[in-house]
Amino acid sequence: MSENNRPEGDAEVIEGIVVGVDGSDQGLCALKWAAQEAKRRGSILNIVTAYTIPVFAASSMDAGYATLDDQLIRNGAEEVVRQARATITDTDITVRTYIESGDPAGVLLDLSRQAELIVVGTRGRGGFVGRLLGSVSSALPAHAKCPTVVVPLCVAKREEGDVQVQDRIVVGVDGSDRARLAVLVAAELAATRGLTLRVVCALAPISGALAWMPATVDQEAVTADVRHQMGIGKAWLQSLFPGLEIEIDVIDGAPVEILIRESQTARLLVTGSRGRGGFAGMLLGSTSQGVLHHSKGPVMVVPDGDDPRLASRQEFEDRANGL
Repeated sequence: MSENNRPEGDAEVIEGIVVGVDGSDQGLCALKWAAQEAKRRGSILNIVTAYTIPVFAASSMDAGYATLDDQLIRNGAEEVVRQARATITDTDITVRTYIESGDPAGVLLDLSRQAELIVVGTRGRGGFVGRLLGSVSSALPAHAKCPTVVVPLCVAKREEGDVQVQDRIVVGVDGSDRARLAVLVAAELAATRGLTLRVVCALAPISGALAWMPATVDQEAVTADVRHQMGIGKAWLQSLFPGLEIEIDVIDGAPVEILIRESQTARLLVTGSRGRGGFAGMLLGSTSQGVLHHSKGPVMVVPDGDDPRLASRQEFEDRANGL
């Protein structure tokens, strides 16, 4: 196990998993999950904290006091990183620590350009965790260049055996290409870990969700069509991951409620960052905080991107429709 403290201004490339910490229990819970994930992947674990000088302090003090204030804050950040680093005792993990000056959300967004995964907790002391789900809550999952995992504090209790976690990864879909990209990421994770992939789609009652929808629309017909499309999707996934056990399910209910419920027993819940207003679309809507704040397990948000395997999905649909 090695450690590397990056000097300020250093242009070193960040590789592997980045976890934001701020000394809170939530941050340490995210750190524990990130360390386990780094070991599973054989990746470097980068422990990062960031700090800024309060505006009132910088504007009301002369240069001498401002310098002192900066050093005091940095000393506190160094202690946060030191304590976080001390919790990692697994010698199979390469650990690096970094202290950054700047807005926590902005720092993480910048690091996401190089990292393979960003991990944060749900709430904290006003540093990484507190800010990420505060005024800039949508910045990270919406704009990160790599997948983001948000780990709620209740995951610690799951690890203690208070909750029976099933050997499966759950991914929410809504028929969009962005959701299919999330499915591919979830399938890869499930396949490499020998877990079941559960693909779910939530369908709120049409009469309640869309008041303008003609009364002649048949809810059962819509459900049947969604199940048909998910069956095509399952065949497509099975061609890409032959040995993967795949479950598909169409569930009546609001997407956010279904996501939260599914997260209770899933090892990981995966969703896209945008969509058609279903699972993925909701994450950037008014209910995004509800999903991330109330999830009962880790939630991975997959950013937009291109994957050549998406092109083969249409072939399965054409074949199923006799084209």
